[in-house]
Amino acid sequence: MRPSVSSPLCLVLACLLPLGLIGCSVESTATPTADAGLAITGKVMGGQQAIVGARVYLFAANAGVFTPNATGYGNASLSLLTSQTGTTLDSNGGATNGDYYVTTGTAGAFSITGDYSCTANTQVYLYAVGGNAGSGANSAAGLLAVLGNCPGGASAFAAGTPYVVINEVSTVAAAYVFAGFATDAVHVSSSGTSLAKMGIANAFANAANLETIGTGAALATTPAGNGIVPQNEINTLANILASCVNSNGAVTGPTNPTACYTLFTNALSGGATGAQPTDTATAAINMAHNPGVNMTALYALSTATPPFGPALSTQPNDFTLGLIYSGGGLNEVTAFAIDSLGDIWLANELNPNSNISEFSPTGAALSPSTGFTGGGLNTPNGLAIDNSGNVWASSFANISVNEFRSNGTPISTSSGYTGGGLNNARSVAIDTLGDAWLANIGANSLSEFNSGGNAITTASGYTGGGLNNPRTVAIDGSANVWVPSQSGNSISKFNSAGTPVSASGYTGGGLNGPKDLALDSSGNVWVANNGGSTISKFNNNGTAITTSSGYSGGGLNAPIVVAIDGAGNVWAANQASNSVSEFNSSGTAITGSNGYTCAGCMNLPAGPVIDGSGNLWFANNNSTISELIGAATPVITPIVAGLPLTLTGNGSSNLGTRP
Repeated sequence: MRPSVSSPLCLVLACLLPLGLIGCSVESTATPTADAGLAITGKVMGGQQAIVGARVYLFAANAGVFTPNATGYGNASLSLLTSQTGTTLDSNGGATNGDYYVTTGTAGAFSITGDYSCTANTQVYLYAVGGNAGSGANSAAGLLAVLGNCPGGASAFAAGTPYVVINEVSTVAAAYVFAGFATDAVHVSSSGTSLAKMGIANAFANAANLETIGTGAALATTPAGNGIVPQNEINTLANILASCVNSNGAVTGPTNPTACYTLFTNALSGGATGAQPTDTATAAINMAHNPGVNMTALYALSTATPPFGPALSTQPNDFTLGLIYSGGGLNEVTAFAIDSLGDIWLANELNPNSNISEFSPTGAALSPSTGFTGGGLNTPNGLAIDNSGNVWASSFANISVNEFRSNGTPISTSSGYTGGGLNNARSVAIDTLGDAWLANIGANSLSEFNSGGNAITTASGYTGGGLNNPRTVAIDGSANVWVPSQSGNSISKFNSAGTPVSASGYTGGGLNGPKDLALDSSGNVWVANNGGSTISKFNNNGTAITTSSGYSGGGLNAPIVVAIDGAGNVWAANQASNSVSEFNSSGTAITGSNGYTCAGCMNLPAGPVIDGSGNLWFANNNSTISELIGAATPVITPIVAGLPLTLTGNGSSNLGTRP
C-alpha cells in the first residue's frame, strides 16, 4: 500500500517552500497542518468521447529524504482520498492497490466532495484509469491532470472549486512538466530539500502554460501573453495517446498490431529498451523522457482518427516541447543563469538598451520592457548569481563588474566595480566564498573581486597557466578555477589563490576552439569545442579522458555552451543547426544525428542552462528565449549552490546533481 496523507512520511511535506518565501512555516505538532479538501468536479474524456466507469484517484507528489533512482526520485505518490461516502477502496492488487477512488458516471462525470485533506503547498494531480470510451472496457487507458499547488497559488485551486477535464491533452501536459520527477503515473516525487520542493512546485505550475484545465484544450499562447506554445505538437501527442484510449485496450501484435500494442512497444521506459508501460499515462511519461525515440511508429498513431486539432501535418524530428518567450527587455542575450527560485536572469548587450532581464519559472517577464539598468552596466557579456541571490554581470565595454539585488535594483555605483586587472571580461563565476571571478580576453588574465565588490587581484590580474583568449570561468569543489582558451586549444587551471596549476594549459582530448566548460560532481571538466563540433572530457588533474577525436555525434554542430543536468548528462546547444545535443556521463550520445530541434523553437541558440524543474533554457539570436519542458533532469540552482562549504581534495561537489 502506498503512503497515505496521514502517514508519518507526510510530516516532511508540512512546508514545500523555503521558510519566509510565502509565509509558510513548519508546525511543531506531530501531524502536519492540512487544509480541508475543496470539492473537485469534472469529467474524463477519451478524445471527444466520455469515459464511463473510470477510476479517478487524487495524488500528491511525494517528498522525503532518499536516494533517487536512475530516471527519477522513485517514491510512490501520496494517495489523498479516504474512506468516505462516494469513494471505493482499490483491492485489485495492482499499482493503486489500497488507494481510494471515485468512479465516473454518465458523460464521464466525477465528483470529489472534500473526501480528502490537503497539506498546504503539496503538488496535487488526478489520475484516471480504465473505463469505457465506447469501444469496450479499457484497462490500458490512463490519463492525468495537474491541479498544482494545494490549496492555492499558481494552480487549479486558486480560483476555488476546480472543474477539470481529464483527457489526453491534460495527460501530455502533466507528463512533460513533471517528467523530471516521475518514473510512472503513480511515482511522482522530489527529495526533501527546499530547492527540490521549489523545483517541483515550478514544474507543476508550468502545466497552465500548456493547456486549459477546465476544457482540456491545448494553448497556443501562454496565459501571461508573451509565450508561444507548440499547440500542434501537444495535440499530436494527445492523438497518439487517444489511439489507445479510444479502443478496447487490447495489446496484441506484432501481426495486425493494435494501437495499444504499438504505443506500448515504442514507448519503453528507456526509449528503445526497458520496461513496457501498461497504461497510456506512463507511456506519455516515457515519451517525455525519450522524446527522439521511435518517432515514425509513434507519429503514425496520431494520424488514424485524430480527435484533437490543429495537429502536426508532418512527422517532426522529435517530441520535445519547446516554448518561445519574448519581452522583459531581451536584446541580444550574451549570458544567463537560474536562481534558487527558478527565475531566469539574462544579460543583454545590444546598445542602447544594455540591461538585465528576469523571467519567472513559467516564462512571464518580471523585468520591465527596458530591462534592469544602472549599476555601471554597459554591454554585459557574463552573468552569475551568488548565494544571496544577487546578480553579477561583467560589462565588456565599461571594463567593470556590476551587482544587482534580486529585485533588479543595482548595488554597484554608476561606474560599477573596477580595477583588479579587468580588461574586456567575457564571463563571471562565483565561488563558495562569494568571490566573483572574471576571464579577461583583453589581457589573457583573470580578475577576482570579493563579495563587497573590492578587487582582490592587482592591476595585472592573475596570469599564466596557458591563458589565451579565455572565454568562460568555472569553479570546482576544491575552489580551483577552470578556463578554456579558445585560441590556445587548451584549458587552464588556477588554485583559489590565483596561482596557475597548469604550466601552459592542458591540451589533447580533442580540444578545438574550446569556448565553454562545465564541472560534474566528480570534478571532471567537460568542454564544448566550437571549432571541432565535439565535446572533450578531462579529469580534475587535467588529464584528457577523451581521445584526440573527442566525443562526437548526437547532432553536435559548433557547440558554444555545455551544461550538466542532475543525472550527470551533458547538454550543448548547436548554433550551426538550431538544435541541442545530449550525452550521458560516459560520453555516449543520447540524441540522434539531428539532436533535438523542438519543432523550430531555437534560432542560433546559446545555452542551455538547466533549472530545478528539469527544463532547458536557451537564448536565441532574435531576442527571444526558448524552454524545453521537462527534457532534462532537475539540477541544483544557482550553480554556486552546488559547491561545498568545506572544500574537497579532488574537485568533487554537488554540481550536476539533483536538488
